[in-house]
Amino acid sequence: MKSLTTRMIWLTAFSIAMGFLETAVVVYLRKLYYPHGFQFPLVPIDNDIAMVEFLREAATIIMLVGIGIIAGKNTSQKFAIFIYCFAVWDIFYYVFLKLLLGWPESLFTWDILFIIPVPWVGPVLAPCIVSLTLITLTASVIYFQEKGYHAHLKVREWVLFITGSLVVIFSFMLDYFKYLANDIVNSHVWTLSSKQDMFAEIAHYVPASYNWWMFAAGEIIIISGIISLIRHALKHKTEV
Repeated sequence: MKSLTTRMIWLTAFSIAMGFLETAVVVYLRKLYYPHGFQFPLVPIDNDIAMVEFLREAATIIMLVGIGIIAGKNTSQKFAIFIYCFAVWDIFYYVFLKLLLGWPESLFTWDILFIIPVPWVGPVLAPCIVSLTLITLTASVIYFQEKGYHAHLKVREWVLFITGSLVVIFSFMLDYFKYLANDIVNSHVWTLSSKQDMFAEIAHYVPASYNWWMFAAGEIIIISGIISLIRHALKHKTEV
């Protein structure tokens, strides 16, 4: 248990530190592009800076996956640690933004959450809920495995987690796709090979409503997977 506690403390510290680094980058970007405070519509970003930002986000995910692979004892733990670090990183990203910039004003403030493969937007509360759900999943896997229960993700759980995650992710992309569909003239997606500035295609886009029903459906599917994992673990105890 001591080894597990030490491991989780360092994983948490690593994730919080990554959250601060993410915040630092955003502070710099907002000084450059939003000197009067972040708000929609998004300011087009120079193509060379956009390329770096796109690759930086990809590098962040690789780092989080890497720490999961290094720290986990088996496939289920590797996945659980990856999503745990992702969740802690995401929560503390907003904590540090609040401390340094006084932003977001509330949990319902809109933010651009990710840009791979297209911009994700939504109220800050939504990714925070997702992060708490992911921490719950990690706690379930790690706790039951350390107690000697067979808490390994089966096909059923993988299907539920992947399906729920895709629904949640699509809820973040939906408003962007709706805007492009209604703007025939600029209906194209920025890519690494684009010659125009990032966000130029949504230079007038201001999010109006978030599909909380779709988000809730995705969350329910993920939570169903967690419940399935716990029920299966309680029925099958193995030797530690």
